[in-house]
Amino acid sequence: MVTQEEIKAIGAVLNSKERPLKERFRALFTLKNLGGATAIEEISRGFTDDSALLKHELAYCLGQMQDKKAINILTKVLADTTQEPMVRHEAGEALGAISAPEVIPILEQYKEDPVVEVAETCLIALERVCWHQSGQKVDDSNPYSSVDPSPPTAGDKTVEELKTIYLDPKHSLFDRYRAMFSLRNLRTPESVLAIAEGLKDSSALFRHEVAFVLGQIQEPCSIPYLKENLEDRNENEMVRHECAEALGAIATEECINILNRFAEDEQRVVKESCEIALDMCEYENSPEFQYADGLAKMSA
Repeated sequence: MVTQEEIKAIGAVLNSKERPLKERFRALFTLKNLGGATAIEEISRGFTDDSALLKHELAYCLGQMQDKKAINILTKVLADTTQEPMVRHEAGEALGAISAPEVIPILEQYKEDPVVEVAETCLIALERVCWHQSGQKVDDSNPYSSVDPSPPTAGDKTVEELKTIYLDPKHSLFDRYRAMFSLRNLRTPESVLAIAEGLKDSSALFRHEVAFVLGQIQEPCSIPYLKENLEDRNENEMVRHECAEALGAIATEECINILNRFAEDEQRVVKESCEIALDMCEYENSPEFQYADGLAKMSA
């Protein structure tokens, strides 16, 4: 049994700017796995940090925890226009992940946000909440235990049928996300390559989610596609960040070489993402059981 004092000690690591970013990330994911009010409080303290990447991950973890106690802090982060767009976007997505009816008004308000990534996120999150609240069910064979921004597409569809929906900008982003998660769940080379095509989409939010999904799947055939978007200095930093972390999850020697090339990138969020991704590579190639691998390390 982990005591409240131990949870606060882990929170102290998370919120210490003197600790290496990789240690702070490990502390964050330890808190996510522990859950509860004290863990949420410790995570929430981090939103005053100057690292957009860290704050983005704070919001992601609060969403994955699906605890209503996080709604107020996530609402404040979404409403705070001084926060970086990628942080506000993740706060909106996290509210969608929690899917409580009380988040509907805030998502309705910010689906018209002037920052397009925030607006698109809130619209998708709103559709997720409404879908969830309607009581609809779908067979979700998600092998990754993640709380996704949308359910998979209903029914049995071929890769080609799903790809047609997925790549068609005439469909809503929510429906395209549904097709993407269905393709992900298939986990075949054909479905992975179909997903990778989405990295050329016009929506930065969509490209960002594509990279995240490719990182979940961890198939080396997606490396050239992720590498191309990471190398593009004109690409949205939110997308480049997610490509870096996806490469860190795949963790081949090629991925390590790519990440080392961008470990001093001029965009801070990309530089920090490569730092975390290289730590992920170390984990993926080690016998450790999970990324946040020990309370003793976190509270030392």
